[in-house]
Amino acid sequence: MSDVVKMEKLPNSAGRANIFTSSVPAHHQRPGPLATTTGTARRTRTGLGSPYDNEPLVGGTSFGNGYSHGYGNGNENENGNGNGVDGEGSASLAHSRKHSNGFGNIVVNDQDSTTASPIGEPERKRQKRNKPTLSCFECVERKTKCDRGRPHCLACIKRQTECKYAHVANLLEETTRNAANGRRMTKPPKKKTGTTKSSTPNAADRGFATGRINSLGSVATSTGLLSNVPFSSPGSSNVFGIGSEHPFANYWTCEGGLPEVISVMPEKVQADILLIRYFECVDPVYPMLHRQTFYADYEHFWSLTRPERDGADASFVALIFVMLALGTQFVTSTSPKERKQTAEFYASASNQALRMSSYLSSASLRSIQAMVLITYFLINDNHASDGWAFAGILIRQAYAMGLHRDPNIVAPGASPFEKQQRRKVWQAVLLQDTFLTVLLSLPPSATHTDVSVDDLIEDDSSIASDDPTDTAYIRGSWTLANLVQETICSPRSLDVPICTTARHKSKLIADFRAVYRAFPDIFRSWDPEALTALAQTDKRVVRQTLFLSSNYFHNLMLVHASESPDVPVNVRGTLEAAHDAIAAFFVLFSLFEAEARVWWVFNHRAFLEALCIGNVLREAAKEPGGEENMEKDPLFVRARADIYRMIDIMRIMSQGEQGSETARTRVQVLSEFVPVFEQEVAR
Repeated sequence: MSDVVKMEKLPNSAGRANIFTSSVPAHHQRPGPLATTTGTARRTRTGLGSPYDNEPLVGGTSFGNGYSHGYGNGNENENGNGNGVDGEGSASLAHSRKHSNGFGNIVVNDQDSTTASPIGEPERKRQKRNKPTLSCFECVERKTKCDRGRPHCLACIKRQTECKYAHVANLLEETTRNAANGRRMTKPPKKKTGTTKSSTPNAADRGFATGRINSLGSVATSTGLLSNVPFSSPGSSNVFGIGSEHPFANYWTCEGGLPEVISVMPEKVQADILLIRYFECVDPVYPMLHRQTFYADYEHFWSLTRPERDGADASFVALIFVMLALGTQFVTSTSPKERKQTAEFYASASNQALRMSSYLSSASLRSIQAMVLITYFLINDNHASDGWAFAGILIRQAYAMGLHRDPNIVAPGASPFEKQQRRKVWQAVLLQDTFLTVLLSLPPSATHTDVSVDDLIEDDSSIASDDPTDTAYIRGSWTLANLVQETICSPRSLDVPICTTARHKSKLIADFRAVYRAFPDIFRSWDPEALTALAQTDKRVVRQTLFLSSNYFHNLMLVHASESPDVPVNVRGTLEAAHDAIAAFFVLFSLFEAEARVWWVFNHRAFLEALCIGNVLREAAKEPGGEENMEKDPLFVRARADIYRMIDIMRIMSQGEQGSETARTRVQVLSEFVPVFEQEVAR
């Protein structure tokens, strides 16, 4: 036999290990046992697996106890299965058969792992698996798929069984979570090194064939602003195309001061009703205020005489007025026109009170809280441009006040309750900035902080403790915002791919799923029927579940839809995530139609999700076999149904003299996809 051996590479496909056949040179052959090492088998795998599998994925040859290469000895075959097991313990060539399973795994079936080695060598014991079990004991016992959620996996929730994990699994999960919650500093994206087949590196941001927006500039043509096309003009003063009028009407005189603002406050009975509406509709979604302490200050304010009220804290007056404005937006007993005028009047009073407090030169928790709510009011009132600009001042003031710093460092003498309030207000600023920049494809601003999510804990001993569900909701939203800000906001603001390599994309999707697994059970294990039943007893949790789910799946959709020269769009992953996201809006509209009409953020997210679905389907239809998939593949059929459902809802919202003009525009935009679908199906 020649000492030089020609290595022949067999046909290989994506995800499979390369298998070589050769004749081993005589001077490299080893008689007797394959190995004398006692090390444990190192098992590796690539290819398909559980989407929640955090185990390292590497390719290549599987090494057992010794040298177990894929030599062509006639015992190798490909079975196409997804699971490989390598034999353990001592084995000779006469007792081992090896084959590739088609996904990079070398499977070694040990026929006699306890067979003694040649004469003179001691019998070797069978090696035990040393890789930690990351799934819960119940799923391992039942051999079912486990999403490894904490504190309970979805499978155990559905089975109503006890869910426990090994100590090592809990340590690994905690380590991963702590790494995700650390201080986040966004790295600048690398420069583009080439061109892609599309100028937009994300299928969710692809525009549509129309000449109406081509002259508006790159900012105005952002997908996040497409719903406002009818109001757009090339003028630089109209960045977001919402209109040019000032958002706060001027009702105030130069000499009136704070007493003039307080004089227009409604009677306490009416104010109480509007505050109840605020805490019913707005506070569940943005639980920034502490209700008990707010009402204590509110009742004290009304207990004062009129002259004493005129000397009250102006920032607290501003907070009351903006809460009245938001509460008015969700009132259903008046006409849309009357609601709009009354709400805008209260918002103007809030802004005037802030001016009386000199909010540009000084800041307090009350003034920051009022500014956060004013921003949400402006967005709901179809003034996204003004809301974006106002939020810029808000973030600067929050920085100046030191809310971005750990309270234990900058305010060590503060009470635990005061520290907790600082954290809650900062997370409200960060969440608003992060998720607004996602929708508008603009850079985030609340990026520098050392406030930790883990420090937001519930103090049951405090008389002013919060609702435990609220704390869990805030922690989940905050953790998600940290990940989104670092991985999605900055790349999208510069039109660069979110993921540059396949490995990067897989890692990012795994990070998102780890965040989702950390959500409390009540926010993960839901369906429309369950939420409909829960809405009869706990509407607050239903609203929180829908908002958190919409936020999570919308951003997961953006990751799947990311495209680069080396990473194609994950069509099925994009459509799955988009469906889960838009389904949350459908449920919100079904259960709380009046509220769904008001929430611009939720409306706009759903519109972008429908737009993403339409873009993906249109491109998928051009691929080989795409026409057949459009008609027969359940995923594609469901995706088309989502667009039709969204169009129907937008039509309902646009009907009547007081119908939403924005909804009419969204109908026009989404309807452009309908002929494409019908043509593909007709073929």
